[in-house]
Amino acid sequence: MHAYRSHTCADLRKENVGDTIRLSGWVHRVRDHGGVLFIDLRDHYGVTQVLCDPDSPVFNEVEKVRSEWCIRIDGNVKARDADLVNDKIPTGEIEVFIRDMEVLGAAEELPLMVFGDQEYPEETRLKYRYLDLRREKMQANMTLRSDVVASIRKRMWDRKFREYQTPIITSSSPEGARDFLIPSRLHPGKFYALPQAPQQFKQLIMVSGFDKYFQIAPCFRDEDPRADRSPTDFYQLDMEMSFVEQQDVFDTIAPVLAGVFEEFGGGKQVDAPQDWPQISYRDAALWYGTDKPDLRNPIKMQVVSDHFRGSGFAIFAKLLEQEGTEIRAIPAPTGGSRKFCDRMNAFAQKEGLPGMGYIFWRKQSPDSIAQERGITVKEVNALIKSGEIVLGNEAAGPLAKNIGPERTEAIRQQLGLDVGDAAFFLGGKPKAFEGVAGRARTAIGDELGLTDQNRFAFAWIVDFPIYEKDEESGKIDFEHNPFSMPQGGMDALNGDPLDVLGYQYDLACNGYELVSGAIRNHRPEIMFKAFEIAGYGKEEVEKRFGGMVNAFTYGAPPHGGCAAGIDRIVMLLAEQENIREVIMFPMNQRAEDLMMGAPNEPMNEQLRELSLRVIEPEA
Repeated sequence: MHAYRSHTCADLRKENVGDTIRLSGWVHRVRDHGGVLFIDLRDHYGVTQVLCDPDSPVFNEVEKVRSEWCIRIDGNVKARDADLVNDKIPTGEIEVFIRDMEVLGAAEELPLMVFGDQEYPEETRLKYRYLDLRREKMQANMTLRSDVVASIRKRMWDRKFREYQTPIITSSSPEGARDFLIPSRLHPGKFYALPQAPQQFKQLIMVSGFDKYFQIAPCFRDEDPRADRSPTDFYQLDMEMSFVEQQDVFDTIAPVLAGVFEEFGGGKQVDAPQDWPQISYRDAALWYGTDKPDLRNPIKMQVVSDHFRGSGFAIFAKLLEQEGTEIRAIPAPTGGSRKFCDRMNAFAQKEGLPGMGYIFWRKQSPDSIAQERGITVKEVNALIKSGEIVLGNEAAGPLAKNIGPERTEAIRQQLGLDVGDAAFFLGGKPKAFEGVAGRARTAIGDELGLTDQNRFAFAWIVDFPIYEKDEESGKIDFEHNPFSMPQGGMDALNGDPLDVLGYQYDLACNGYELVSGAIRNHRPEIMFKAFEIAGYGKEEVEKRFGGMVNAFTYGAPPHGGCAAGIDRIVMLLAEQENIREVIMFPMNQRAEDLMMGAPNEPMNEQLRELSLRVIEPEA
């Protein structure tokens, strides 16, 4: 028999009754039932119930074991009594009577329990990650991650892509985030960088004549952490293709991702890739307040400025006299109650606003008609009974009183709302309030139950503007990827820079950016012109990106591609809100590895070897 096991803890079935077997695993739980010890023995594959009574030659040793001891047992497979069968586990029809046991690894008192669903501080979980990873949910998350990566690889190979590896030690990248720098021992005072992405290398692979490239690539960025982003490193499906247009990239990557979400999405709806909408960046900002919209939420914001110009609501009326301002409405179907409107006002105040203007529509009351006509409620009721008055709908709320019934009715009709619905309003320069408006839209959709939780909703965001103007200095700079091919090529760069759109695109899913990519600017003369508009001279471009620019002077093909975030894909499939739940050994929020003690202080010998000296930061 094998030294440690003849079966895994998920293998044994009723047909094994009577067999002599060997299992190894961890003590998941111990139960003492009147002198009979029951142990749930767990390995990566499952759980088997093993038991021991005083007739066993190793009963005294078994009495000593505790949770998370690693043990090996030999025993005989027995059938459970019919009323003791556990239908929740595959091994639930059998149990194993222990004849022999060996302790492979005893465990000290545990800082966190593996059995059960207790919540522990994240710092504890990360410090003792090897224990945290033994928990059922974490085992499932990491298995899912591995399976998703394997599925992606197979799907890419099936689409005639080959996987190529690019360097991990390189020079600083133009990706826009901070680099992790590596001092050179052989070249004192000079530094390598960990790649923020394989961007330049994958483009050079296309220049080298390879037609299709992909890689499950590690990327390194010194970023501020947040729930959906790792602060140090992450993995992405990186791909690039030659002789393609934007739609070719969509048609290639969309079926891969749709297939992965269908395979691992637990039966949730995944729309066919050809039905994924293509929304311009500007429309996404207008309708959803973000360039990564959650289309499970049907709410679409609209501009309603004209209804407030010269109106009795002075705040909005005066605001609209300023250049570049507008008023946007967030429709809230079924949100037509003062209680709900007050809750959303509280939400706006938490976001740092004084509140949100609102209107809600309700059935007309005899009281309001009496007030409007200057007659008694009794007279109104009589007129209703005779059919002379038919109750319609009326607008309520502070805004409605200020702008009057004609304007509120026009707003209701524009937004397609009815009795029982509401609308919320924000105004100013769009860039200043779009983010809050987007978060309010999400909160409204969630609170009113409008967001379809049983769906993965994808949308391509396209037509990103390449440039933006700093309002204070008036300087033109890049708003998005400077290496995207401008739509219209050189001709587009000869007009107003703020009108220039790039062949750049993102794929959003359920409120997260999953994919980002572009058709690349492979023409040196167009690249130099694009950078010149943003104030970067030819010499600076050649100095910073010389390797790639030089390559483009030797017959570069048109090419484009994208990268999909592996961690975010798995996070969505695992229904987690924190990306650290799907990364094996993540850093904490302060970019610290509590388990391994990183970052740590180097030894003086290491610093001398690298010709470095540490200067303490000022207090």
